[in-house]
Amino acid sequence: MILSSMRKNGLILTLFAIATTGAVTLVQLATAEQIALQEQKKLMNTLSQIIPNDAYDNELYLDCTQITADELGENQAHTLYRARKNGQNVALLVQSTAPDGYSGKIEIISATYRDGTLAGVRVLKHKETPGLGDKVEPEKSDWIHSFIGQQVESLNDPRFRVKKDGGVIDQFTGATITPRAVVKSVKSANVYAQTHFDALFDAKNDCAGVQ
Repeated sequence: MILSSMRKNGLILTLFAIATTGAVTLVQLATAEQIALQEQKKLMNTLSQIIPNDAYDNELYLDCTQITADELGENQAHTLYRARKNGQNVALLVQSTAPDGYSGKIEIISATYRDGTLAGVRVLKHKETPGLGDKVEPEKSDWIHSFIGQQVESLNDPRFRVKKDGGVIDQFTGATITPRAVVKSVKSANVYAQTHFDALFDAKNDCAGVQ
């Protein structure tokens, strides 16, 4: 009698555990899908901010390649999105990492046209000090827009630095390390994009299966 009751209770507990695990798994799957959708919307919004919508006619988030290069910072793959119009190569939107921010690494994406000029820049992730380093965000200041129309001639281009270092780009009041790190990373990404422009358009598509 006692053994039968124990078996019954054990079966009930097992079924309960299975049901609970299944419910948790379903919730995780549903949540993961929602998170992925939100991240995709955020990405599409960011991409549309750094290059005019009328400059391209392809789906940017479905046309990309992943590259590991010292010029892009960190020993990891960075994603490069490709803007095309009427079958022509228009611009590369290059993710890069500045490892030397004030509070850690700064993830950046910058768009470079075929002629080398910058269409725009955005900071994707950072841990910079609120009220100082977070001025890299367009919601906090207009500083990030100062890259529009700029062009880097080489990695040694003396103009493409913050003004404190003799360049033409402003730093923040009370903060130089953050803008210096961003400028350096954008410069390197811009030169990389100019140097490998057409080759990067010909590289395999790593985003074709993303929906």
